[in-house]
Amino acid sequence: MTAKNILTAAILAATAVTFGPPCRGATLTGTIHVEGGTSALGAMLTMWNEAQDRKETVYADADGHFALHNDFGGKLNIRARLANFDDAVTQIEIGAGDARSIELTVTRFATPEALSDALTASAHTAKLPWKDAAQRSPFVSQCNYCHQVGNAFTRTPRDESQWRETVDRMQTYFAMLSATEAKTVVHTLALGFDGKPVKAELDYRPSPVLAHAKVEQWLVGDAGSFIHDADVADDDNIYGTDEGNDLVWVLDRKTNQVSKYPIPSVGLPRGGMFAGMSLPVGIFTGEHGPHSMAQTPDGRIWITNALSSSLASFDPKTHEFKLYPLGGEILYPHTIRADKEGILWFTANVSDMVVRFDPKSESFRVIRLPSHGVWRWITDQMLPTVLHAARWFPKKNLPLAISQHKFFGHTVVASAYGIDVDPKDGGIWVAQMYDNYIVRIDPQTFAVTAIPTPHAAPRRPRFDAAGILWIPSFDEGILMRFDPETRQFENFNLPLLADGQYEVPYALAVNPKTQDVWITANASDRILRFDPRTHEFISYPSPTRTTVIRDLAFTSDGRVCNSISNLPAPGMEDGLDSFICFDPIGQDKDRAAIAAMGKTVP
Repeated sequence: MTAKNILTAAILAATAVTFGPPCRGATLTGTIHVEGGTSALGAMLTMWNEAQDRKETVYADADGHFALHNDFGGKLNIRARLANFDDAVTQIEIGAGDARSIELTVTRFATPEALSDALTASAHTAKLPWKDAAQRSPFVSQCNYCHQVGNAFTRTPRDESQWRETVDRMQTYFAMLSATEAKTVVHTLALGFDGKPVKAELDYRPSPVLAHAKVEQWLVGDAGSFIHDADVADDDNIYGTDEGNDLVWVLDRKTNQVSKYPIPSVGLPRGGMFAGMSLPVGIFTGEHGPHSMAQTPDGRIWITNALSSSLASFDPKTHEFKLYPLGGEILYPHTIRADKEGILWFTANVSDMVVRFDPKSESFRVIRLPSHGVWRWITDQMLPTVLHAARWFPKKNLPLAISQHKFFGHTVVASAYGIDVDPKDGGIWVAQMYDNYIVRIDPQTFAVTAIPTPHAAPRRPRFDAAGILWIPSFDEGILMRFDPETRQFENFNLPLLADGQYEVPYALAVNPKTQDVWITANASDRILRFDPRTHEFISYPSPTRTTVIRDLAFTSDGRVCNSISNLPAPGMEDGLDSFICFDPIGQDKDRAAIAAMGKTVP
C-alpha cells in the first residue's frame, strides 16, 4: 500500500469506530480555480443543506482540489470563497448516495465597493485615523468586546452627533470611556467611516494542513439571540447559553437536532440586578443573562447567570434546572470552571471577586481580589450599592451618571474575568482584565498572590497539561505563555492579515490530546492554532463573515467548537448565531468515507 492509502485506511478505521459506517449522503468533489493562476490553497467550499440551517465547509489544497461528504440532499447551495476574490456560487440537486463533481472559479471583485464589503473588521478599523496606538487603545478595549466592526451595520457613515448616540448607548452596557476618550472615539469614527470603499490585500498565510480540515455549522436561535458561550459536555453534545433570551440551547451531534430549554423565572425585572441600565434593546429580554458553563462529575452543567446574580444547575438527562441565589454583592457571575474535586470556581466580573461553590453542601465562599489602587478600591466598594439603588430608576443609567470612569476611563475597575485551575497543584488563577494582573488563589488557605502581566487585558487564560498558563492579551493581540513555577512570561505576536491591522483574541483553549493552543481571532474572521513546540501559527479562515467566537471546547473526536455570537445577530453574514466546529482532519475523514463508497477521491 502507498503512504496515502495507509493514511486513508487509518482515518477510515478511526471514522468507523467513532461514527459507525459511512452514511449515504451527498458526496461533492471537485476543483476551485482562481483567476490569474493564483494558488487556491485555503479556498473554502461551503455547502448548505436544503433547509438552510446547516452548512459544512472544506478547504482546497494548492491545486484547488476538495472533497466533502455529508448527509445533505435535495437542492443545495454551493459557494467557493477565497480572500481577495469574489465568491463563486451555484446550486446543485443531489439525492442520497449520489456523487457530484464540480468546478468553480473565483474572480477578482468587479467594483471597489464589493471588495470593501468583503473585507474583515481588521481591515476596516485599520483605516481609522488615530493619532497613535495609545489613542486607539481605549477603542480596541471598549468597543470590540461584544461585536465586530466588520459589517455595514456597524460602520455606517454618521456625523459626530450620531456617533455620540452610539457611543453613549454602548456605555449603557459598561463600555467605559472617559469623557476625553469618548470625544476622541466619536471624532475618529466620524472621520474614518466616511462611506468610501476600503482597499486591502489580506494574507491568511495558508498552510497545507488546511486541505485536511473541515468546518461544521448549525444555525441557532433568532435575531434576538446572543449565545454567549458554548460547551461540550461528556455526552459530546454542544450546549449554549443564550444570554439574550434566558435559554439553554442543546445540539445533539448524532441527530443534528437543536433543542431549547428556558431557565425558570424568579420574578426579577428585565435586566435582573442590572435593571437600572438600559441594556441593548431587543437583545437582553430576560432576567438571568446566562453566561458561561462548566460540568461536574455528576453530569450536571452549571451556569453563571450574569444578570440575576445566581448560579443554575442543568441536568442534561431530565432537562431540569435548579437556581442558587448568590447575594447582592456578587455581581455579574462570569467565567466558571470545575476543579478535580468537583468544586466550582467562578469570577464575579463587576464585583471583582471569585466565588467558590461546593455543589454537595450547596455552600459558597467569596474571595475578594486586590484592587491595586484607591480608585479601583472605591469602585469595588461602591458599585454594588449604586447598582442596587439604580434598580429603583429602571433604564435611567444612574451608575453611569455618577461613575468616576468619566474621568479615568475603564481603568477604574479591575474586572475579574477569565479563570482556570492549575492541573499540577490545584491553584486557581484569575485574570483581572482591566488592571493587567493574573492572580493566584490558594484553594486551601484562599491566600491571594497578584502578578502583573507584560501586556494589556489578559482575558480568558487556560492551562495546558504541563501546568503552563496561556493568556490572550485582548488589547495588544499577543499570546502570553506563563510558567507559574519560574514566574516567567514568554510572548508571541498573533499573525495579522496586513500591516496596520490589529487582532483581539477573546479566549483560547488547549487541546487535551495534542496540547496545541487554539485562539479566537475576532477581528479577522478566523481561528488560530498555535504549536507550542514549533511556535507556528496556523490560520483557519471562518466560512462566515463577522465571526465572533468566545470560549472554546473540544469534542472527544478532536473538533474545537463554540458559538458565533456577534451582538446583534443580524450584524453577521448569516443573520443568526450558530454553533461551529473546526475539525483539523475532517476532510480526511470525508475522503475516507468517499473512497469506501467506491467513489473517486481527488
